[in-house]
Amino acid sequence: MLNKYVKTCLVMMPLLGLSACTTLGPDFQTLEAKNLPDSWKNSASDSESELEQTMQASAQWWKQFNDPTLNLLVERANTQNLDIEAAGLRILQARMILGISDSLGYPQVQVASGSLAKVYRNESSFNSAALSFDAGWEMDIWGKYARGVEASEAALYASIASYNDIAVTITSEVARNYINFRTFQERVLLSRRNIQIQQRVVHITQVQYDSGNVTELDVQQAKSQLYTTKAALPSLKLGMMQARNALAVLLGVMPGEIVPMLESEQLKAKVDAYNIEYGRADTKRTMTDDNTESIVPTPPMLDASIDASLVMRRPDLQVAELLAHAQSAKVGSAEAALYPSFSLFGSIGINSNTPSGSSFSFSDSLTLSAGPSFSWNIFQYGRIKNNVRLEDARLQEALTNYNKKVLLAVQEVSGALESYSLYREQKALRMSSVNASVRAFNISMTQYENGQIGFERLLNSVEKMTRSEDSYAQIKGNVANQVVALYKSLGGGWQINNGKAFISDSNRELMRQRTDWGDVLDEPQILPVLGNKPTVAGIEQTSSQLSIKGGNE
Repeated sequence: MLNKYVKTCLVMMPLLGLSACTTLGPDFQTLEAKNLPDSWKNSASDSESELEQTMQASAQWWKQFNDPTLNLLVERANTQNLDIEAAGLRILQARMILGISDSLGYPQVQVASGSLAKVYRNESSFNSAALSFDAGWEMDIWGKYARGVEASEAALYASIASYNDIAVTITSEVARNYINFRTFQERVLLSRRNIQIQQRVVHITQVQYDSGNVTELDVQQAKSQLYTTKAALPSLKLGMMQARNALAVLLGVMPGEIVPMLESEQLKAKVDAYNIEYGRADTKRTMTDDNTESIVPTPPMLDASIDASLVMRRPDLQVAELLAHAQSAKVGSAEAALYPSFSLFGSIGINSNTPSGSSFSFSDSLTLSAGPSFSWNIFQYGRIKNNVRLEDARLQEALTNYNKKVLLAVQEVSGALESYSLYREQKALRMSSVNASVRAFNISMTQYENGQIGFERLLNSVEKMTRSEDSYAQIKGNVANQVVALYKSLGGGWQINNGKAFISDSNRELMRQRTDWGDVLDEPQILPVLGNKPTVAGIEQTSSQLSIKGGNE
């Protein structure tokens, strides 16, 4: 009998060599971006030193605002944000799916079974005992399981790229809401200063009315303008509150916990300097220039030249390409069902039936079976072919979505660059408008007090000054936000999480208490860097060509 088993094994050896002899389906190639602007493709490369400086500037772009509070908020958001935490857990899920796919390359059936029963038949009874071990292995001749591993691996790296993409979004949202908060804060300070001036105007007008120099109409018009300015103040405070609450959500804390982070000695010094610069006890106002203290964060001055590789490194484009790669592998898995599947099976066990009262004897009850088998869906009536076509159509959809994302990326970068340039131009004009309106107000106030002009001209100058200063504060926020939008469109900022554990210690401990994770959670949960060398889909992390000149606006 032993010789027969040996012969059977010798017959099965050639079948083992057939495993994974071919892999069906398309082999995924790195996607080439289309419809990129010619100016991007032809831009000159920087030197290595400039390139390194550019990479650092893009990786931590928010630090160019020179605002410690903003730096603190960004750092805490990337540590505490719940969306980032959830994305890290999705990476762990993708790792487990990859482990499942990889295990399918080994014997898929490994079952130990047994039974012990008492059987009654007519007036006789028997004792029955059985114990067996069955194993079966479908050989991956057509690459079905290999493609499954390829798809799961691509999905894993897509989850990592998605984690980076969420980090880019969270970082930019923190910066945007922080800028909005400071913009509203400056507008509140301006509004309060203008309220003080308008209260002074009302007082002067009341004195003039009591002296019989003006009519009551002038007094009521002055009060009307004062109340209008006061009525706008709650809306500005509401904007501050909404921006503050948005920051709290981004940092994963309650709104009250964000308040101490937004208050600092540096801010207090700015507010004091701002009050001195923008208003005094009298009604006269001072001029504005680039050196005037600003509550709104001062953005860096950018001179951008874009290279095609700059856009291609965006995490969302990596996600799209990796998902296309995963779908490409699924086409091969579907095609494998068109061909016969070959398996090896084996079973060893004992089975004994004895009359009641007798002892079991397993000396002659050993059974062993082993050999090859195959199955083939020859009458599949188009189901398998249509499934292959379905997966191929999904692949083409994924490729189309990738091209669409490239176009959207080009649109975002181009729009951010042009908006930044236009907002800077508008800012300069708004500053000139502020200075002209302040100058007009100072002159009109002096002339009104001397009786040289009527009250309507004074009131008009006050209104224009209030509006121009508020508009200037808004445009400063717009310029800063466009810098944020530009760096977001370039995909900058995800590097802050390099080398960081993507599962927090608290979540890891909860999961360990709830489920047997073995040593999985003890392994270093560190994000790999998708860069330099293609890992799955041939994606190369190349550096940005955004050159940052020194100095602030």
